[in-house]
Amino acid sequence: MIIDSHCHLDKLDTSHYEDGFPGLIAAAQADGISQMLSISVDTENFEPMMRQIEALGVKSLDNFSVLEQQAQHPKVVAIGETGLDYFYQKDNIDIQQQAFLAHLKLSKHLKKPVIIHTRDANEDTLALLRSEADQSVGGVIHCFTEDWAMAEACLNLGFHISISGIVTFNNASALREVVKKIPMDRLLVETDSPYLTPVPYRGQQNEPKHVRLVAQYVADLKGVSLAELAEQTSKNFSQLFLKTFS
Repeated sequence: MIIDSHCHLDKLDTSHYEDGFPGLIAAAQADGISQMLSISVDTENFEPMMRQIEALGVKSLDNFSVLEQQAQHPKVVAIGETGLDYFYQKDNIDIQQQAFLAHLKLSKHLKKPVIIHTRDANEDTLALLRSEADQSVGGVIHCFTEDWAMAEACLNLGFHISISGIVTFNNASALREVVKKIPMDRLLVETDSPYLTPVPYRGQQNEPKHVRLVAQYVADLKGVSLAELAEQTSKNFSQLFLKTFS
């Protein structure tokens, strides 16, 4: 069974399924997806998202820079998504750094791993991780697209690395070389759905069921079977996130 370690279930259009959201989940399960980690990106939509997914047993992760109370919800297993993005957002770097710092401190305080987004901000991301992250708690660099130097630095800090459908894109040859070097016991796969739909479905909405395509592609790069890749990444996911879940 395969785990989608990062998706945004509350942002998916489910109108093409006869029974809506349960149909989307059933489609993923029918394709061998055993678990999905649903990521919230703002505190305002946390409660509606929890109501949507809680009945189906989907686990959740939220953004807690404001409300520590939400981070203590019994089904919240990590802190984030947080981090630094200097590619799309260059005019609010100070605010990004302050928010990232707050999330790292909350992760350390609650002993829950942190999920990090970073793009074109390697130096500042690493500086904050080195000074503020709890390496015994760790976390994951999600949707990784950076170079091997960044990957190696994050691995040395105790972090996992998660690979999305970007790895299947024609222009992702450099990323594919990085994936080959990532240790199997520190690897995760994800969809980041509804974004970053893998080949051959680019242009369509991404869904958790497509994590199977990502997993197969990564398995081929690593020279292992899909079953082996699925077993190892599922084990990694459980060791990182589910130690806090009850």
